Amino acid sequence: MSIREWPPGERPREKLLSDGSGALSNAELLAVLLGSGSRGKDAVALGRELLTQAGSLDALLGKPEGQIRANGLGPAKRARLSAALELARRSLSEQLREQPALTSPRDSGSYLRAQLRHLPYEVFACLYLDNRHRVLAFEELFRGTVDGASVHVREVVRACLRHNACAVIFAHNHPSGVAEPSAADRAITQDLGRALQLVGVRVLDHLVIGSGEPVSMAARGLL
Repeated sequence: MSIREWPPGERPREKLLSDGSGALSNAELLAVLLGSGSRGKDAVALGRELLTQAGSLDALLGKPEGQIRANGLGPAKRARLSAALELARRSLSEQLREQPALTSPRDSGSYLRAQLRHLPYEVFACLYLDNRHRVLAFEELFRGTVDGASVHVREVVRACLRHNACAVIFAHNHPSGVAEPSAADRAITQDLGRALQLVGVRVLDHLVIGSGEPVSMAARGLL
């Protein structure tokens, strides 16, 4: 039976419009995004399959677009899911820019996690801040393989000066999912801190992004 044959109160789209998005399960919300099922499978069943394969909604949304797979999930449906994820990232970016100041790792952690967690390669990125710790810009500076990204101190200093930053928050992802800072992470953070101090830019934090919550090197006392 297709969703169109369900009672109106049980159809995900009608349910969302009458009761609000909070009344829908994760599979039902995915069904609204997908629009329709395929190969004898309704959209809710397809949503459940996606969630089962990924293990959780968080894991599903953290997957690179090319790795979202399920029977009946064609290019158009993958495009809808990717668009929804990108909208969520942009919403987080707007919220971050509207904050009066960044005062804790949690303020920037959600945004940086959304930007970097799903990538299959390592990225080193920077949040540039003004003298009140308001966001000036976000930028990916270096990309690497699954094993790491080479970070060049001179290029980071140049980027901070180009954005007229007074402070900076670094972030990089570990595609393995393990967010523990390595000895190399600690070393490059210290090198960057010393170099930026010479030009009057403060390093506020360095967040390591894995599969769980970001790890703040400042909170660990590693800066």
